[in-house]
Amino acid sequence: MLDEFVDDPRVQRLQRILGGMRHDHPSATTENVRAVGFDRIDPVHSEGDHVTYATIADGSRHIRLDDVDPAARGGLTRERAEAELDSVSRELRELQNLMFAAEVNGLLVVLQGMDAAGKDVTIQNVFVLANPEGVRVKHFLPMSKDEEKHHFIWRADVEAPARGEVVIFDRSYYEQLVLPQVDREISPDELDRRVQDVLAFERLLEHGGIIVAKFFLHVSSDEQERRLRDRMEHEPWLASARDWIARRSWDDYMAAYEQSINATATPEAPWYVVSADHEWFYNVSIAEALVERLRSHRDSWIEGRDRRGAEKRAEAEEEAPPTGSDT
Repeated sequence: MLDEFVDDPRVQRLQRILGGMRHDHPSATTENVRAVGFDRIDPVHSEGDHVTYATIADGSRHIRLDDVDPAARGGLTRERAEAELDSVSRELRELQNLMFAAEVNGLLVVLQGMDAAGKDVTIQNVFVLANPEGVRVKHFLPMSKDEEKHHFIWRADVEAPARGEVVIFDRSYYEQLVLPQVDREISPDELDRRVQDVLAFERLLEHGGIIVAKFFLHVSSDEQERRLRDRMEHEPWLASARDWIARRSWDDYMAAYEQSINATATPEAPWYVVSADHEWFYNVSIAEALVERLRSHRDSWIEGRDRRGAEKRAEAEEEAPPTGSDT
């Protein structure tokens, strides 16, 4: 019996992930194993022996960014991670197609992180196999003068997904929680009001059938500097003085992100803190987390797809001429 337990691929994954964590990481203890997602394993779907490599913040405990190693690799090699990404991306496409056909739920993916943390790369690599007909990306640039006349969530509201659709926010309404804290331009009362507005907005999405998955790409200061210098050298048209200015307030940004993550983490709209120093690792981490989040909806989406198909077929048959007729 013990040998069967040790040979279980899910247990081997657990050993790899815990082996890749800092020794003092709270998720490396039995009582906190939920933080890396092992309670989300679905033993029924045999091809889905995937677990979430990210640290999950769902409001059940306080998450400290210092406890998450940005350079963690979950015990994976690059080759193994890329093979897993290929496999899980195919399942993600399958689930997305079911969601698109069923029109029961939609998916909002929120990507947050410092500049060069990997948000654009995530969009390119994690959704490489996605059906483009059902996916839309919204990049949140600094607010325009006209946008500032609206409530800060207005931009997100008009871009939110419909049922059947995947929408990816590259940055989001969370900028209006983080930046004012860094710039010290917001009072505690106003910050609390904004937090409550965010929670209300995400509850509204949930009530409308929208699944919310929020990711913080946790890159180290050293790795971010390397990427910014590489960008200046090889993609200078993407370089920005603003990125270097923001680095001067690194600790303030980390404190603001930590506060925002903990204040808005709920079981229905959790945060996934993803170690982001290695591109190949954060790609598979995010893909795994999304599949784990969507997999429980598979059966209801199959039912929804078949029901919609039957309805549309019946409508078409009413209008179609009899077989063999001249019309």
